Amino acid sequence: MKAIIEVSSKGSVFQTAAAQVEAARKGHVPDFHLSFQSARSLFAELTPARLDLLDTLRRVGPCSVYALAKAAERNYSNVHTDVARMEELGLVERTDEGDILVPFESVEIVVPLARAVA
Repeated sequence: MKAIIEVSSKGSVFQTAAAQVEAARKGHVPDFHLSFQSARSLFAELTPARLDLLDTLRRVGPCSVYALAKAAERNYSNVHTDVARMEELGLVERTDEGDILVPFESVEIVVPLARAVA
């Protein structure tokens, strides 16, 4: 399963949900979708440091926030804050033991450009 993070209009959320329901009916695991109203809001939430944490966490596997901070060579407090926000967004999950993990094989970020005026 992959995470698709996108900039989209309000109405497209319903189209995405309908496609996910249809995929589930066919027995497919639907991809995770996370939508933002603007590129500015997307990149305010998914900073380069947070994207690096996702990559590091995917590489090292399930671990504690402390171990992730150590692997990423970052301050524990900052990593804790970033992990908490990514957990709220659904990009990381906790195991029963309390470790964190990235449940996705990949993350796609889709930012459509404005249409050219003819």
